[in-house]
Amino acid sequence: MRTLIGALCAAFLMTAAALAAEAEGKIKAIDQDNLTITLDDGKSYKLPGEFDMESIKPGMEVLLAYDEIDGQNLITDMQLPE
Repeated sequence: MRTLIGALCAAFLMTAAALAAEAEGKIKAIDQDNLTITLDDGKSYKLPGEFDMESIKPGMEVLLAYDEIDGQNLITDMQLPE
């Protein structure tokens, strides 16, 4: 029983390690084939598959929320200028 509880706690802690982070900057490049954007600081972020690529353009200022999973920055939320 203790082993099962220990395993469940370890699994919970490992999933909690993928905490959300934020990034802000101008879009420098958009890769529609790979569904990624690169900000002016050089960091790349993966867009969700259902994202409307027509709504973003290079030079736009954005605020991103993302999770880092397996070395990729996966966007969970994006605020665009109004």
